[in-house]
Amino acid sequence: MKHPTRKATLQVNQNEGLIFEKSSAGKAAWKLPPLDVPEVDAAQLLGAYERKELGCMPEVSEIEIIRHFTRLSTWNYAIDLGMYPLGSCTMKYNPRVNEAVARVEGIANGHPYQPEKISQGALAIIKTLSEQLIEITGMDAITLQPAAGAHGEMTGLLMVRAYHESKGNARKKILIPDSAHGTNPATAAMVNYAVENLKSDSRGMVDFAALAAQMNEDVAALMLTNPNTLGVFEQDIHKIADILHAKGGLLYMDGANMNALVGKVRPGDFGVDVMHLNLHKTFSTPHGGGGPGSGPVAVKKGLEPFLPTPVVITKSDGTLAFEGNRPQSVGRVRAFYGNFGMFVRALAYIQANGPDGLRQTTEDAVLNANYIRKGLEGIYDLPYSTPTMHEVVFSDRRQLKKGVRTMDIAKRLIDYGFHPYTTAFPLIVPGALMIEPTESESKEEMDLFIEAMKSIAEEAEEDPQTVLDAPHTTRVSRLDETAAARKPVLRWKPAN
Repeated sequence: MKHPTRKATLQVNQNEGLIFEKSSAGKAAWKLPPLDVPEVDAAQLLGAYERKELGCMPEVSEIEIIRHFTRLSTWNYAIDLGMYPLGSCTMKYNPRVNEAVARVEGIANGHPYQPEKISQGALAIIKTLSEQLIEITGMDAITLQPAAGAHGEMTGLLMVRAYHESKGNARKKILIPDSAHGTNPATAAMVNYAVENLKSDSRGMVDFAALAAQMNEDVAALMLTNPNTLGVFEQDIHKIADILHAKGGLLYMDGANMNALVGKVRPGDFGVDVMHLNLHKTFSTPHGGGGPGSGPVAVKKGLEPFLPTPVVITKSDGTLAFEGNRPQSVGRVRAFYGNFGMFVRALAYIQANGPDGLRQTTEDAVLNANYIRKGLEGIYDLPYSTPTMHEVVFSDRRQLKKGVRTMDIAKRLIDYGFHPYTTAFPLIVPGALMIEPTESESKEEMDLFIEAMKSIAEEAEEDPQTVLDAPHTTRVSRLDETAAARKPVLRWKPAN
């Protein structure tokens, strides 16, 4: 096995015991003062609420608890350790100043039920972020309620349906390109639309002839990602919008890849009618881990009456308030007003960068992706020669001759100290390697990544078994991913 180009982040230590195995009767991590009230039997207090199947929790000391959770934290990869080259996910760095702003007492402790007159600061944050996202996207109105991108898709399509219903025909179908995110067809089905696939052409863009043939009065909208999942910008986006609008259809844009557009071009200017944004992808709010997301939906004027309520308005006296009396609204789609802490972080990011900084971010993200593309061209197969923007998609076609697939390459990359790229997506590229460095990464970090990928390609050619057996440096060897997905072990269970 070749020596990795960068020491792997996770090192094996077989002597590290788990907290449950360290348990012994009588150990305690706390000492409570003597009771000054009558003692109550725990069984009587808990009654039917006690989860008896859990058994006893481990009895350990304070230092053992601290070491246990500290060790667990080192078992995970994090943006603080290295790059996340996950294509389509835009796993960029979250500036610490965003976190500091979100923890300001008056912001962090505000309650959604408190009166509007003492919530003017929070309302101003919602209104200011809304105005700035409208400016960035070139749209006319926005809702911040949706809790994630897929939730934003659902909200957008609910508005599409309401719009068509107001004209007397809800329509039946949504067109979705074969390069789309998997959430697109799932969302359309949830909103009770039939999904019709739209093929891509040899450039990796929408096939015009197919679109023209499939577009009719039954089609409510086309759900399009731009740049698409190949990292390719739909150069004829105006013509696509014209084809849809000529038949009364709408253009929905999946905004997952807005990190390639901010400050350079606005979707509202090239014909988009409704779109969602991922604050965690483009505007540096936390991404993943089950935490709160945010998927605002921006619309053109014709869809504004259908926005979820309530919306923030400015009253005649200059104060801000929520307005809920909108008869054509699709209704509330999220408890309260959305994930407010994410609004604070996104606004802090936008304000800190300003127009010039946001534009520079976009340019750097595109430059970084093309730097990696150039560094790996000729090493990995490039199925589409079309220029790419914020991400690049290779395939494992060359390595497959030795039995090495994209998943094997990704697992081996862990040994080199990097998080894997996105594997096997988009589906129109068999054995896809989807790489997006974002603007966060330095040239030095990308050079290490390129060197690692070149080394793995060499191993695949000369010693494929090393790649097939990877990862070698992790605490757990390669898992049965099918079993892990279908039969996950989510909590500790006592042995007997």
